[in-house]
Amino acid sequence: MSDDDKKFGTLSRRGFLKASIATAAAAAAPTILIRNAHAFVNEPKGATVTLGFNVPQTGPYADEGADELRAFKLAVKHLNGEGDGGMLNTMKPLSLKGNGILGKKVVYVTGDTQTKSDAARASAKRMIEKDGALMISGGSSSGVAIAVQSLCQEAGVIFMAGLTHSNDTTGKDKRKHGFRHFFNAYMSGQALAPVLAEEYGTDRKAYHLTADYTWGWTQEESIKNATEALGWKTVATVRTPLGAGDFSQYITPVLNSGADVLILNHYGKDMVNSLTQAVQFGLRDKMVNGKKFEIVVPLFSRLMAQGAGDAIKGILGSTNWNWSLTDEGSKAFVKSFGAEYGFPPSQAAHTCYVQTLLYANACEMAGTFNPCGVIEALEGFKFDGMGNGPTEYRAADHQCFKSVLVVRGNENPTSQFDLLEVVKEVPRSQVEYDPKIFGGELGSCNA
Repeated sequence: MSDDDKKFGTLSRRGFLKASIATAAAAAAPTILIRNAHAFVNEPKGATVTLGFNVPQTGPYADEGADELRAFKLAVKHLNGEGDGGMLNTMKPLSLKGNGILGKKVVYVTGDTQTKSDAARASAKRMIEKDGALMISGGSSSGVAIAVQSLCQEAGVIFMAGLTHSNDTTGKDKRKHGFRHFFNAYMSGQALAPVLAEEYGTDRKAYHLTADYTWGWTQEESIKNATEALGWKTVATVRTPLGAGDFSQYITPVLNSGADVLILNHYGKDMVNSLTQAVQFGLRDKMVNGKKFEIVVPLFSRLMAQGAGDAIKGILGSTNWNWSLTDEGSKAFVKSFGAEYGFPPSQAAHTCYVQTLLYANACEMAGTFNPCGVIEALEGFKFDGMGNGPTEYRAADHQCFKSVLVVRGNENPTSQFDLLEVVKEVPRSQVEYDPKIFGGELGSCNA
């Protein structure tokens, strides 16, 4: 070993010792000191702040992802003071000023989740580590949302979930850094079941086809429990792979099962395909047990209704939001989105737009981009003017509570977008629940 190598080795050992002492001291220091020092991941140093929009640009939920991305871009435009401002004109209370976030211009990067958890985590990781994203949003799959939410907790950034409907997202898999504006499967069951009983009676036999992942499981459980509580019986529950395309092998057994209701716990193109094929098999023309056979889709979207065409007519389901709502916030968003893209927004677009504004507003309220301050501002935050009436981000599980819509496929649409008729706007009180029933722990802030 040369003298230089010896010197370097001595200096390296000294440096390592100093680093070890510093690390030990930092570990021993109260967390509050770190927060007060504003040391956190991807702290914006320049004139801009970067947000990461992670959506399914390919895969069975790509249509939803495309609309989410449109909404994200519109939200950035409004945050930066461009366009007509959209919901910045209706949101109450409002801390945003239309000059970015805390005076910094908002820029964004995008990723493709491919509707796959591993791909979604990889693109989110890239946006955080390489692009400096301070907040990640998006996704149209609960499997993706749960995976990315966990990553964001580990990385110390905020995750504002896009379209995720599984009870687990704000249940057993909830995280301190994750927030969901979208409703969940339990709420769908509680809102929809009474309407099903009213229209189809309490003596029904249901056959479930269910997407085989976290959303499908909790959707099946929620609608099954809610309908059985009203007198329905469950004949079978059959799992189907995500992106199956051809559902004929799963629909054929329904014909001789004795069931008089088919419940499709499917979403996106899977729902379009399974519903269309069920109608082609003649299920809606059958009489079983002396009753007209019915099909139910617990989670609806206008994009799915477009894909299904005439097959959607008369089908009952639930949705988080619909562009036909007449409150001031919904009208402002529909006007802005329509002017930008030439057609009305979907529920996926709505929730992603709102989530972006809510994150930005929380930063303004907290006076910092530090995730601990943002989390504190969002927990228990009550707001209005963004569709669905008065809404609260419940502190216990980071789930938004608001009214839920029961909808039916429009029998006589007046346009290619007038596809869902709002049957009932179910109040928050009917769909609220004790956060303990789905388990999980939020944990603590990771700055």
